[in-house]
Amino acid sequence: MRWAAPIVVLVVLCTLAVGWIPGWPDQVGNAFGVVAGALAVFGFKTVLRRNEDLVSAHTENAQLLVDNERNRFARDLHDILGHSLTVITVKAELAQRLIDVDPARARDEINDLERLSRDALADIRRAVEGYRELTLPGELARARTALSAAEIAPRIPQSTDEVPTELRELFAWSVREGITNVIRHSGARRCEIRLSPSSVTIRDDGEGPGCDLREGSGITGLRERAAAVGATVTTRTLSPGFSLEVSRA
Repeated sequence: MRWAAPIVVLVVLCTLAVGWIPGWPDQVGNAFGVVAGALAVFGFKTVLRRNEDLVSAHTENAQLLVDNERNRFARDLHDILGHSLTVITVKAELAQRLIDVDPARARDEINDLERLSRDALADIRRAVEGYRELTLPGELARARTALSAAEIAPRIPQSTDEVPTELRELFAWSVREGITNVIRHSGARRCEIRLSPSSVTIRDDGEGPGCDLREGSGITGLRERAAAVGATVTTRTLSPGFSLEVSRA
């Protein structure tokens, strides 16, 4: 506390004055010393209380940091596993349907299952190690594979050159989340991804997510990522279809 030190100095000076200055009234000096001493004790107690509050605040801040990191990690695992497991499930169902009709294609789908599971494992390892390395071209390629496996006709841009560096990771997460929702919820026959220097849009011709798309899952995590770079997430119900747009003005 700023005035604790001056109080201590005042107490010391009063004590010296009572003992050394001739004619200093003993009664007045003693009374003043008692008052000053009481103020000093109060000041010290206030300093101790403030220190306790400071330690408590530091502990609370540390806990908040841990909670935020835990939430970030959980969000990343949701985004990674949600997409990967959805694609793996779709391919497994397709392979099962093809195993008697077209064994060669069924074998190809099973090989893709192995590759996708290895990719998912690598993504999880990167997340555990603290890396969040997504590439926009890689997510577009995965989107094409996943949509084709789900028998949804993809329309996907060939180039990502016009997207600025600071938006590429956000757009990659947007493609991953949007395509996962299209495959899971839409019942679409066609899906289109549109890219511009300031936006990415995932649009399908299905029935829309209905009540299955809930804030608090991947969309909430995507909103948080977008807000971190000054972008916004907009969802629209079309007739027919659904669109997810992430843009920055």
